Amino acid sequence: MPFYRLRRIRRSRLLIALAAATTTVLAVTLTLALTVTTYDHTSPRAARDKASGPVAAGTVDCRKVKCVALTFDGGPSPTTPRLLDILRRDHLHATFFLQGKGHIAKYPEIIRRIANEGNEIGNHTWNHRVLTRIDAADARRELTRTQNAIERITGTKPVLMRPPEGRTNRRVARICRELGLAQVLWSVTAKDYETTDSALITKRVLDQTRRDGIILLHDLHKGTVPAVPGIIKSLEQRGYTIVTVSELLAPAEPRAGMVYRP
Repeated sequence: MPFYRLRRIRRSRLLIALAAATTTVLAVTLTLALTVTTYDHTSPRAARDKASGPVAAGTVDCRKVKCVALTFDGGPSPTTPRLLDILRRDHLHATFFLQGKGHIAKYPEIIRRIANEGNEIGNHTWNHRVLTRIDAADARRELTRTQNAIERITGTKPVLMRPPEGRTNRRVARICRELGLAQVLWSVTAKDYETTDSALITKRVLDQTRRDGIILLHDLHKGTVPAVPGIIKSLEQRGYTIVTVSELLAPAEPRAGMVYRP
């Protein structure tokens, strides 16, 4: 075989090998891009494990007992006082992620009661817009407007927020860090927005609940508040202690910008 033809064959083989290698590298890079989380996150248990010292006096130590956090989104609403009655009767506290439009401005007295009775208040944006789908300025306004409204009513700005639909990214995390907000996701959802069946809501919660979990409910939906007494009773029978999100994290404190997900 002439030398020039042999040289051409070797060159072709080299180009094919380089193309295959490049394809492999691109595939690996794409896989990593799709699987690696683009924001800082941790679990309540991991946050506690990294912290040291005692919890505050009178606070549950979830390092020693089996805890689960109870949270409610989208309120307050006309059904919230009944929920507060249930929590007060059972000597329990929950975390309420409050929404602005149609809720915070409409029910300031309910918000004062939530705070005065020892419950925790978080930010759930003003218009419930998905923060990853809007620009940074709009996302900041969604959170800042809610922060300011809650502070005017209670005298305190929240340190927790829950992103609508649980959707977040690095840009949202940066905004939350600048505003002093930690992000809180969940491990239990009853999808109470799609049913009025309180028994089904209860079953869904109990089926999914594990130690150090975070339960997501919406007190504004018809079937939810009637389900709460049964949820509380069943969880306690299973050895769970119901706490707020901050109690679940203690002695760690919520870290601004961090995403907490069980």
